[in-house]
Amino acid sequence: MNSSCTVYLKHGNHAVQKGHPWVYTDEIDSFQGHYENGDVVSVFTAKGQAVGQAFINDQSRIALRLLTRELTETVDEAFFARRLRLAAAYRADVMAGESSYRLVHGESDGLPGLTVDRYGPYFVLQSLCLGMDRWKKTIVDLLIRDHGALGVLERSDVRVRALEGMAQTKGFLSDPFDPLVEIEENGVRYQCDLLEGQKTGFFLDQKENRRAIHRIVRGKRVLDCFTHTGSFALNAAKAGAASVLGIDVSASAVALAQKNAALNGLSDTARFETHNAFDALTQWAKEGQTYEVVILDPPAFTKSRAATSGAVRGYRDINLRGLRLLAPGGYLVTCSCSHFMKEELFRKTILEAAQGANRLLRQVEFRTQSPDHPILMMAPETYYLKFFIFQVL
Repeated sequence: MNSSCTVYLKHGNHAVQKGHPWVYTDEIDSFQGHYENGDVVSVFTAKGQAVGQAFINDQSRIALRLLTRELTETVDEAFFARRLRLAAAYRADVMAGESSYRLVHGESDGLPGLTVDRYGPYFVLQSLCLGMDRWKKTIVDLLIRDHGALGVLERSDVRVRALEGMAQTKGFLSDPFDPLVEIEENGVRYQCDLLEGQKTGFFLDQKENRRAIHRIVRGKRVLDCFTHTGSFALNAAKAGAASVLGIDVSASAVALAQKNAALNGLSDTARFETHNAFDALTQWAKEGQTYEVVILDPPAFTKSRAATSGAVRGYRDINLRGLRLLAPGGYLVTCSCSHFMKEELFRKTILEAAQGANRLLRQVEFRTQSPDHPILMMAPETYYLKFFIFQVL
């Protein structure tokens, strides 16, 4: 898996020299030696300065994914064991007392293309690059040996793998286990489907944002749109909301949210219904319905830079409809999970929605993804989640 190939970059300043972990195909000048896609190669600038060692895949626009800045460091089982231990030590600091969290967040943990989510003793792995795919068995063995994994499941069933020339795949990487697992977060229990649920089974990146709504929901009527498994809705109910309605276009998601409400003894406070959020919010505004807290956590409206203008329309539209259901004093909780929806653009889009709804907003709080999904400052691609709380004046 380690190659004797050396890759030389073109003349010029490259982001990888300033800390970014990627090199694009059009930044490469030449190769010396043989390699196979997925190998680890040595990387140098045009002037012969060492950049480091990287996975190579000439079938991908991202041709090189940096593993280490040290040419003398051997990339072997011990290397991955060290990186996993460092990732676990960081989570022991920022996720102390939590049993479910992201153990590995790709490039932010020096393990490009790798995601590992922990659900108690069960782990879900996702590989997005060919080089990491070739080390999957080693990663699984280390999770079992060093991190107490009773079972490991793969959820590499994502379209982005096609950009690396890889097929989608999912299934057990260890002995099979029941993929319906129970976790607890912020005092709320959930049943998660690790095999068929969205992402790896649960949206772990909103952990602290769900906690942030506790102080604004007590005694209030709450509407949670795009509720999925009911996580924001159940946090609101747990924190003392007078009533909570969670809606989702997916009937199976609503059914699971209802089960989660029952699991927590919150069925009297939190109810869930199947609705298209865009249609429902429009209809309820026409009927004169109002809520004191409206939560909007839609799926990413864009996964590419080219589709950003359409995403802006989508975010503006859903926020406008949500704001029309809020009376003065009410709170809007709104999120974007798209990297391409930049923070300032999202803020501007919400402002336009507020103006369209004739609402005056003041910002209560801004947050991003939970710290188990760390943002690598040199790689803006690792920053994707924007979370705002506004009050209507």
